[in-house]
Amino acid sequence: MGSYMQMLTNRAKAAASEAAKLGTSDKNRGLLAVAEELAAHQEMILEENAKDVEAAKEKGVKQSLIDRLALSENRIADMAEGLRQISALDDPVGEVLSMKTRPNGLRIGRKRVPLGVVGIIYESRPNVTADAFGLCFKTGNVALLRGGSDAIRSNQAIVRAVKEGLRKEKLNQDLILLVEDTSREVAGEMMKMHGGIDVLIPRGGAGLIANVVENSTVPVIETGTGNCHVYVDASADIRMAVDIIENAKTQRMGVCNACESLVIHSAAMEDALPQIVSRLKTHNVEIRGDERACAVSGDIIPADEADWGTEYLDAIISVKTVDSIDEAIAHINKYNTGHSESIITKDYDNALKFQDEIDAAAVYVNASTRFTDGFEFGFGAEIGISTQKLHARGPMGLETLTTTKYIIFGNGQIRR
Repeated sequence: MGSYMQMLTNRAKAAASEAAKLGTSDKNRGLLAVAEELAAHQEMILEENAKDVEAAKEKGVKQSLIDRLALSENRIADMAEGLRQISALDDPVGEVLSMKTRPNGLRIGRKRVPLGVVGIIYESRPNVTADAFGLCFKTGNVALLRGGSDAIRSNQAIVRAVKEGLRKEKLNQDLILLVEDTSREVAGEMMKMHGGIDVLIPRGGAGLIANVVENSTVPVIETGTGNCHVYVDASADIRMAVDIIENAKTQRMGVCNACESLVIHSAAMEDALPQIVSRLKTHNVEIRGDERACAVSGDIIPADEADWGTEYLDAIISVKTVDSIDEAIAHINKYNTGHSESIITKDYDNALKFQDEIDAAAVYVNASTRFTDGFEFGFGAEIGISTQKLHARGPMGLETLTTTKYIIFGNGQIRR
């Protein structure tokens, strides 16, 4: 008799062959049914989530991380709306990407197909459960989900709602499977399910992601941490800079696309930095800066080297002073995590230079880094934000959950 994880993986593989055969209309009616069930089960989901939130508070979890864990009527409505949006998107499965005729008469094409069983290991955010199901389901994949122990009740409640929607539409309820044993041993076993799980996607903090990348024998798509920068150029519109930095840092502090580091040109510092500090202080943000930044404002405390590379996920931001855009780019590329970076500038050439030379999945001009999100990019939802360069980069929507196969048409050709 196999282990608990082996049993779940076997069920997922069995369901995957069925998932791959589903037509677009079947997928869309399933998604719409699940969206309705999330709304119908809202009270039950919120009750279970409240238990998770209370347990987190008792453990002394910081508020920014509790914000990631907490659900509300609006967040559940957003989860349901995300599924409806996915149902309205084009189905990428079966799309023929190319077709060429060879000199020998063979017609060789390439088309999109599902990945199979998509394993996702994630922390805190229970909305990932619904988002991951929706994207995997629309692309003909099975979602095998392992959330954190801090969100287990919330995840169980959401999965119950999802399965009820599938049941009502007479669809296989194993198209979503939740790993309910949240022990590290089972997580470690999941990482070793090569041949059972086709791809593994970690979503969470640096420790979780590093653990999966270093220990998994299953192919991994790395969704990285977010040490995101906003660079205030010499020509920046100061009012715009203040508004963007406030939004990027304080709208939600515990998410990977929040601004953690401010880089400011010395020519803009005297006018811009006091206004930025004043605005951030209304949100009780601790500001850690270099020597020149500290000289401009008494509300800034000295930073050390570690601050330049830290994803705080908290009410803290670092400030680095530079004397040129080249220095800003060099600093950001040294310390960033390849996630999202933004420049505030009126200089067209500097805007293009920044976008050309910054090494990140998303590079903004005059906008908040908070937009790096599948919902905001029009994907309906996202499976994660990839910071690697192979297979997928940036917010991962439907197409990133497919692979391709070659399709060849002949009329009796043999190789000579």
